[in-house]
Amino acid sequence: MAGAADAEGMAGRSRIKDVAELQVARDNQLVGYGLVIGLNGTGDGLRNSPFTEQSIRAMLENLGVAAEGGRTRAENVAAVIVTADLPPFVQSGARIDVSVSSLGDADSLAGGTLVMTPLRAADGDIYAVAQGSVIVSGFEAQGQAETVTRGVPTSGRVPNGAIIEREVPGAMNDLLVLTLQLRNPDFTTAIRITDAINAYTGRRFGAPLATEQDSNTVSVRKPKGISAARFYSELENLTVNADAPARVVVDERTGTIVIGNDVRISRVAISHGALTVRVTEMPRVVQPAPFSWGETEIEPLTDIEIDEPEANVAVLDGPDLQTLVSGLNRLGVEPSGIIAILQGIKSAGALQAELVLQ
Repeated sequence: MAGAADAEGMAGRSRIKDVAELQVARDNQLVGYGLVIGLNGTGDGLRNSPFTEQSIRAMLENLGVAAEGGRTRAENVAAVIVTADLPPFVQSGARIDVSVSSLGDADSLAGGTLVMTPLRAADGDIYAVAQGSVIVSGFEAQGQAETVTRGVPTSGRVPNGAIIEREVPGAMNDLLVLTLQLRNPDFTTAIRITDAINAYTGRRFGAPLATEQDSNTVSVRKPKGISAARFYSELENLTVNADAPARVVVDERTGTIVIGNDVRISRVAISHGALTVRVTEMPRVVQPAPFSWGETEIEPLTDIEIDEPEANVAVLDGPDLQTLVSGLNRLGVEPSGIIAILQGIKSAGALQAELVLQ
């Protein structure tokens, strides 16, 4: 029994590299404006997107083609916004993926090619240049009387489509203090990370080197005689039991419900039933008697039907996640009904967790 408990405890442990990240090693966002060419008549309508025509002219002039006089009517070009994440410590010449999204009224970017697009960071400098074929997962089929669209055909990706032209300066080996930021801020997890690092550095270097700052930050002093990269590589594989607050996440648009492992529900009795009221207006025409002075009028007639199916009362008690889910399933309601039940339980004060509505 003790061996099984130890195995279960180890299975629930996470590496520090999975629950926290080094503050100096963060991504940088890049953005650029470009053109996708080669579309099969699904590009921007230049009358509705004048900036696309201006961009075409500027591109042709840069290529030495005179574009003045007359209006360009090409329908195989679309203006797009190109975005990418610049990884930390990336070197010049490396390649990264980019995302392409239509800016105008293009119908689809399928089959298009992104023309050379500079990508800038928040400081305004160019760090990468993107170009390549756009891969689109969505499609659109259109006829005279019907249109079928699947996915989003106006956005796509260019795998390895950007070449790094300028690297972000980062002097990791000059760091004297390593700052770890938790991906999910939590005081308990921060303390556990600090204790795990101190236990290791106490054995390895003879002194505790980590200090918790708050629920989001842990600082670690780098010892002498070892590089920061080698020191962090030893720390990031230490394991801890990451803690998280009890939380229920509800997405009412899609009917998705995510229940955390530590969610508890006090003992409550629940009755859930659907009441349907149908109101039908059936006005009728009333004719006067023959040879009378009456007038033809419309008399209102309303038919009201009430349908209330039988609703069972169930006792719900959630000492653990499996019992809670089984109790909700016993009620036999749809996800929308479960959402209403969870909201009611929260209002009654019986849900021992945070309810997050999206």
